[in-house]
Amino acid sequence: MSAFFVTATGTDIGKTFITAGLIRHLREQGKSARAFKPVVSGFDIATAAISDPGVLLGAMDEPITPESLDRVSPFRFAAPLSPDMAAAREGKTLDFDAILAACSAETCEDILFIEGVGGVMVPLNARHTVLDLMAALKLPLVLVTGSYLGTISHTLTALDALRRRDLTIAALVVNDSGDGAVPLDETISTLARFAPGLRIAAIPRVKSWLNAKAELAGLAAILGL
Repeated sequence: MSAFFVTATGTDIGKTFITAGLIRHLREQGKSARAFKPVVSGFDIATAAISDPGVLLGAMDEPITPESLDRVSPFRFAAPLSPDMAAAREGKTLDFDAILAACSAETCEDILFIEGVGGVMVPLNARHTVLDLMAALKLPLVLVTGSYLGTISHTLTALDALRRRDLTIAALVVNDSGDGAVPLDETISTLARFAPGLRIAAIPRVKSWLNAKAELAGLAAILGL
């Protein structure tokens, strides 16, 4: 089994879009591919179909049920805040060891994607961040970033933090932010200059994975899938 951890430079950057798109692409190729997003904040059962767990279940052709939601995202919170704060709003505390155990228990015949919550340094509880989870799992990473003004500093900072923990970055995905502030190709050129040797994939600003099939296939190839 091949396994990857999908993280990002911040929230609403496109982790779930990329993860779901990769799963759909790989399943079209006849491979078994699954996603697991252990922690989710801002979850509302009334809009479960468009939530991150709902999108991932859709990519896996699984119905949205209480059981499937528990399976793909066991730690869900209502408040659209960092997980530590969202859990506190419900009188709860996230158990880091429980999250780690849930991730470690995930299996798939071919390819597994474990998706993080928010960005690289988002707090999970009073002592641990997503970075600590990635360091404990030691999986190769897919780092998703945007093309907005400021992304270069955010991305290079994230890369530095990941490398300081001796983590392997399998691919950097630049997801077009769609604001037109900075040309996508110039953003990628600059990132490549400051991160030589890093494999970079560009994803256009699209509403459906069907409009990015070629780019997702290219990303899968970068990942050796």
